[in-house]
Amino acid sequence: MHVVHLACVCGRVELAQSLIQAAAGSNGEGGHHATDDAFSGPVYGVHVTGALRSSTVLRALAFAGALAVMAPAGAQREFRVYPSFEGDVAEAPLPPDYLVPGELVVGHMMFPDGRTGGQWRYGGTGWTDDYPKGDRALIEMLRRFTRTHVRAVEQPVNLEDGDDVHYWPLLMSGLAFSMDLSDEQAAKLREHLLRGGFLFCDSFFGAGNYAMFTESMKRVFPDRPIIDLTDDHPIFHTTFDLPEMTKVVIPNANEVFWGGRMGRGPPRWQGIEDEDGRLMVLIAYNNDVQDAWQWADDPRYPSELVNLALRLGVNIAMYAMTH
Repeated sequence: MHVVHLACVCGRVELAQSLIQAAAGSNGEGGHHATDDAFSGPVYGVHVTGALRSSTVLRALAFAGALAVMAPAGAQREFRVYPSFEGDVAEAPLPPDYLVPGELVVGHMMFPDGRTGGQWRYGGTGWTDDYPKGDRALIEMLRRFTRTHVRAVEQPVNLEDGDDVHYWPLLMSGLAFSMDLSDEQAAKLREHLLRGGFLFCDSFFGAGNYAMFTESMKRVFPDRPIIDLTDDHPIFHTTFDLPEMTKVVIPNANEVFWGGRMGRGPPRWQGIEDEDGRLMVLIAYNNDVQDAWQWADDPRYPSELVNLALRLGVNIAMYAMTH
């Protein structure tokens, strides 16, 4: 097993603010105003275009965001890869620079599977949905279309591993309805999110799955409501401008390739906020954003939806690191 550590700094909020001010003031009197830089190019064979805010400011903000989750002194868990229950279709080759640390690491949250139980600590259960291929498609997008130093591979994060979760501010959760957290795991996740972490919950459809998901999330935040997001929420505009996002359906590959039925209703983009209005949890209900990442290089999956899903992924990462 190879060991990979995220460059993690435990410092005061003033240090984060100084990074932002240094970037904002680097271009003369009155500070530097964020400008739009045009980007265009292929990601996993899909042409992606859009406008990106000033990369200098974004990079400083992203690093400052990493300071928000104050990780205590101690060893980080090593990088490792688990088998996905999806088998070969979710596998992805290790990039040649996978041992190189980064300022930003995409975390993939591990959790017990409420449907099947099983040895979830060894992979092969619900948390491995779209893993690791989907994560690595998003990482490639982030590396190409921002100047944030993103590690080439994801990090599986087990809430039972002491304080390790606090090293990984950005967490992804696929097949989120299957999450069956213990009270201890729920408390650890709650602490992480209140300290500045962020969780994206995705890949579940229908009223039954939604009820299972909300039951689990109530263990994390029994006193915080799940709210419906509106199209003007900053997460839909942080880097790429994504108008009318709350009306969008990003389908499961089973629907696209084989005409499967997911028992879906209308899309609902929801979230959970902290007391200051910072979004801690983004919920893509009746959507499968990470499937679009996973199948980004398959011509059967509509390129316009892959394009949209990848741009949303960039927005999620940048929002998480700057709020």
